[in-house]
Amino acid sequence: MLGTGTPVPLASAQGPATAIVVGPRIFLFDAGPGVMRQMDAAGLPTRYGPITAVFLTHLHSDHTLGLPDLILTSWVMGRKAPLRIYGPAGTRAMCDHILAAWQEDIRVRTRGLEHGLLGGQRVDVREIRAGVVYDSAGVRIAAIAVPHGSWKWAFGYRIDTPGKSIVISGDTAPSAALMAAARGVDVLIHEAYAVSHLVPEKRPGGEDWVHYMHAFHTSDAELAPLAARAAPKRLVLYHFVRMGASDEDLIRGMRAGGYSGALSVARDLDRY
Repeated sequence: MLGTGTPVPLASAQGPATAIVVGPRIFLFDAGPGVMRQMDAAGLPTRYGPITAVFLTHLHSDHTLGLPDLILTSWVMGRKAPLRIYGPAGTRAMCDHILAAWQEDIRVRTRGLEHGLLGGQRVDVREIRAGVVYDSAGVRIAAIAVPHGSWKWAFGYRIDTPGKSIVISGDTAPSAALMAAARGVDVLIHEAYAVSHLVPEKRPGGEDWVHYMHAFHTSDAELAPLAARAAPKRLVLYHFVRMGASDEDLIRGMRAGGYSGALSVARDLDRY
């Protein structure tokens, strides 16, 4: 069993998902593609509903494409209780449509020789606003509203466990509120891109790429001074839009921007 409050990036680049493990409980943040296979690869239990709760930062497809897999595969593998999912407005409609889209699968599994548990596929959706959204048995999770371009609702999360404090940014432009929540935490997991590699893309509409990145995301040059002031014990960069940048480019950009603390570039299945 992993230590109390251990973050495990299951998919750190294009399809983000991070598990926080607290004793026997697993708290999953975002559900990128392949999330169930990555949980298995990480050695996390996938049978009989071990996921305590899922927290979505926002509803972009790269953060939610694994949600049907998460809902249905955990049921097929033995989950009996409704899967609790926290997310912004629109999460309930998304989950309702997922279950409607797979209604024939559910019918065959429950009425045929598989003897699937009717009702085991259910979800318990809690649409949230900023503030404390979970507080139970020593784990406290607060949602932090962050700016993510034209999305009306996007969140980062602060997770406080008996052993660690962790902040996960989700997708965000530079956010003072997020950095205030991250001040002095054990682990800050934050998105980043290398501004040195940001140029218009050679495609229709590609001239807006630079404007898009500035409005929706945080560059290394922007993150470095913010993180220096927040002073987490470790900063982990994840969910990078590389545009040809290497790990070394990201680290170099952070150091040039004034961040001198402990720094990691996340790789899938790392543990912190």
